[in-house]
Amino acid sequence: MSDDIDSSHQDNKSWLDKLTNAFSSDPETREELLEVLHEAHNNKIIDSEALEIIEGALEVSEQQVRDIMIPRSQMVAIEYDQTPEEFLPVVIESGHSRFPVVGESHDDIRGVLLAKELLPLLLKDSDEFDMADLVRPATIIPESKRLNVLLKEFREQRYHMAMVVDEYGTVSGLVTIEDVLEEIVGEIEDETDEEEVAQIRPQENGSFLVEALTPIEEFNEHFDASLDEEEYDTIGGIVMQAFGRLPSEGEQVQVDGFSFSVVKGDGRRIHLLELAAS
Repeated sequence: MSDDIDSSHQDNKSWLDKLTNAFSSDPETREELLEVLHEAHNNKIIDSEALEIIEGALEVSEQQVRDIMIPRSQMVAIEYDQTPEEFLPVVIESGHSRFPVVGESHDDIRGVLLAKELLPLLLKDSDEFDMADLVRPATIIPESKRLNVLLKEFREQRYHMAMVVDEYGTVSGLVTIEDVLEEIVGEIEDETDEEEVAQIRPQENGSFLVEALTPIEEFNEHFDASLDEEEYDTIGGIVMQAFGRLPSEGEQVQVDGFSFSVVKGDGRRIHLLELAAS
């Protein structure tokens, strides 16, 4: 029994030593903080998912609304004078939960319409419909608003979508609370999103496109491979480890006899890889 207690004590001490060593010096810059976090990850104090969330939160504090907003050209808006017969097909096809309501142009913002508030139309004559009864006031924000400030306002003021205007007061797009959260935790999908494409897709030239989030277990099964499933969960993680840094698009690396090229990535992670034909 005493041996078990001593072993447990040593394990705890080892973990505490790792934690102490990872934060042995106070970081003075963002870059130094990231180095500490990556060291903590390498020492298995925090996992990959926690590291990505922390990095996302740090990036959000430096980003502005203009960096992530849905541009005006991609906005799905409803015209204030439209009848339910005219705008319901748009509501159904888009699958959105909130819509900006506009007047004669997108710069004439009349408010925001929640899709769920259209349900009573099923129980009464649409001739009784009056947009003024359903439209809610729109929140207008500048392109320069910082995302961390906006997220706080979303939470405190309990609204989920804001219209974005440029320095001249012209509508340049919109942003939702989901857009901000996805910058922190990654893409959030729901049952209305289109079905995901296959994570491993063969190409005509014999190569394969491989989504970086493909589980290593799935990759091993598909290619009868034996990549290490203990150290990392996804193929993107093991490729990143092989590079030893965040690679640029087009860079190549060998992993246990497999040749990977980075097809798509951003400042935080790899998104898509190409596996060369064998």
